[in-house]
Amino acid sequence: MTFRQTERRRVAAPALENLAASILHRAGVSVVDARRVAASLVRSDLLGHDSHGVRRLPAYLQQIRAGRIDPRARPEAEQVRPGAVVVHGRQAFGQLAAYRAVRELRRTTTSAGSAIATIRDCNHVGRLGEYVALLAEHDLIGIAFGNADPTVAPHGGAERRLGTNPLAWAVPRAEGAPPVVMDWATSGVAEGKLAVARDRGEGIREGLVLDRDGRATTDPRDFYTGGALLPFGGHKGYGLSVLIEIVGGLISGTGIGSMPGYRGGFGTVLAAFDIAAFQAPREFRERTEQFCAALHRTGTAEGHTEVLVPGEPEDRVRRERERDGIPLAESVWQELHALPRE
Repeated sequence: MTFRQTERRRVAAPALENLAASILHRAGVSVVDARRVAASLVRSDLLGHDSHGVRRLPAYLQQIRAGRIDPRARPEAEQVRPGAVVVHGRQAFGQLAAYRAVRELRRTTTSAGSAIATIRDCNHVGRLGEYVALLAEHDLIGIAFGNADPTVAPHGGAERRLGTNPLAWAVPRAEGAPPVVMDWATSGVAEGKLAVARDRGEGIREGLVLDRDGRATTDPRDFYTGGALLPFGGHKGYGLSVLIEIVGGLISGTGIGSMPGYRGGFGTVLAAFDIAAFQAPREFRERTEQFCAALHRTGTAEGHTEVLVPGEPEDRVRRERERDGIPLAESVWQELHALPRE
């Protein structure tokens, strides 16, 4: 199969954020909320996670028209026990609900030492790594995960039974250094990244997707004609996804994606641990930084020139894209400019 590279252009982050906020405001979102959602999307683009960036806007507007997103809703929080918070998303933008969960976790961990928040009636929250990184900036260890619409086949299967079910962790490093952030889907590739490859006319590596007949494929378009994603790491990614499906889906009230009673959306759970409850945060940061430095000094294997710590590749992309602009497929750029007219 031969794929054609799609033309791309570079757009400055502030200009892209202004465009995204304008589109959302025209769709009925308040100026403040439109800015917050737009900033979250552009932040994903800046870090190189284009799958969770402004290319999501057309889908968000479709969900507003379909009644799945209420552009005027504001999430509310309820502390159900010490250290346990339920955020009622009220079908608002998932980013707004996740920001509220982060705020509640920061408040609750001050007295409880640790806290867990789940979001009910939650829409797509964007990139989970954003929220655990926000927790890490305040001397907290952050964990987040959630289940979503079924798009992934179980290990050994060929039908969609699981969501991409991402998991994210973050811990703080020394002042001025980006936190250590792990953020990935339990599928071999996030659906959004598959869509980016499709839009750019690019192929994908083997082991990520099955076509509708259960055969391995390197054409991302096969997923959108009835195929399925595959879990990463075979049975290991599959097992992790199963646990996220159960915990994220049931605790949040969203339900398990491929079972009766599933309400749709994103079954989100966030947890935070106050480092100060266990040791001095400054000491934790210093020892974490020493470990990161030791990882950097590791001898490299054939084909590699350096060892990086999770979170550092994204930080490099951010600096490059802040300087040179965010690359967008021409088709995405044209679609964004058509949205205000709709």
